[in-house]
Amino acid sequence: MINMSTENNSELLFKNSVKILIDLISFKTISGEDNNSLIDYCDNILKKLGATSFRTFDNDKKRVNLFATIKSKSLNSKKPIILSGHTDVVPVSKGWATDPFKATIKGDKLYGRGSCDMKGFIACTLAYAPLYSNSNLDRDIHFSFTFDEETACQGAPILIEELKKRDIKEGICIVGEPTNMKIIDAHKGCYEYTTYFKGLAGHSSTPHKGVSAVEYASRYVNKLLELRKKLKERAPKNSIFDPVYSTLSIGGIFGGIAHNVIADKCHVNWETRPIVKEDAIFLNQELDSYTNEILLPEMKKVFPNSSIEKKIIGEIVGFDREENSEACELISSLTGDNSRQVVSFGTEAGLFQEIGISTVVCGPGSIEQAHKIDEFIELDELKKCLKLLKGIKEKSSLN
Repeated sequence: MINMSTENNSELLFKNSVKILIDLISFKTISGEDNNSLIDYCDNILKKLGATSFRTFDNDKKRVNLFATIKSKSLNSKKPIILSGHTDVVPVSKGWATDPFKATIKGDKLYGRGSCDMKGFIACTLAYAPLYSNSNLDRDIHFSFTFDEETACQGAPILIEELKKRDIKEGICIVGEPTNMKIIDAHKGCYEYTTYFKGLAGHSSTPHKGVSAVEYASRYVNKLLELRKKLKERAPKNSIFDPVYSTLSIGGIFGGIAHNVIADKCHVNWETRPIVKEDAIFLNQELDSYTNEILLPEMKKVFPNSSIEKKIIGEIVGFDREENSEACELISSLTGDNSRQVVSFGTEAGLFQEIGISTVVCGPGSIEQAHKIDEFIELDELKKCLKLLKGIKEKSSLN
């Protein structure tokens, strides 16, 4: 890491952020895989600057969240600021022009998996951390780096529970998802499920003697599609989203081994993105009733050990627009941009908001590049992010 004792040289600060981003991309932190090495890297940078930190883990301690703090030097501190980012990236598809885990700079773009979503933001916060450390801060600056946001925010809820235990339940949180440094103040929820069907295998010539998990899964999917229409009918008149209603999507149906074998196993991946939590409750109640009152009894008539199990992959609460948002006002005061936008994709913002922390989504890069082959971030976006972090320092320093 380049030594930064002053901010006189903004170009040096920018180069430092690029160097850190190159390092971060080299960690293959695909969702569900071990991210300890990347967390160690981030923690070491922050601890050398005098930050304190703690970690929270999944059950196997293979995946880890980091929460680090550069402490205020004031006895009467302002509300803390949380700089929040997720460390995981989505899997890589074939077709990349370069090694996705080896950053490549071409012209004004830096390519690599996670460059945009969202290691670019993390790199900027780490590059700027020395300047926070060397300042007379009048508020704590927190760094929150989580695992598995891309798979229904599995890491953040574990961190949030620890924050509640430590009574860290107020402040301003900036979630640095790629927004081209525009303010996002609302998004839908994201609820992901996998439903497993277990029937009775048999020869296809005697279908009445078996229970086809695939056929019952198909009926289940038909019910989902029926409920999808009802979600459209429930759309509020004042919806701020596009589309204006809660959505439902079938991600995949997997089952069966041969043409002439009754499938005894099948599972369905599906998700809903509710505008309001009530839509998710309605959907699950209707679906569970259909499962327990119609499908399962029919299966058990033939084979008593038949089963249908709905597994929650993740239930991400939505991020609600607030008329008076400290977080949005802070960003507006630093950028001069008073506009507010909404998105349909999910983030960890609603989880922080739910425990009383004023939250905004604002970060470098474009969501149009996220999850794609040859993902990149424009280098100018890093400079814009560093400028924002500079503004935060100026608003968080003692006179």
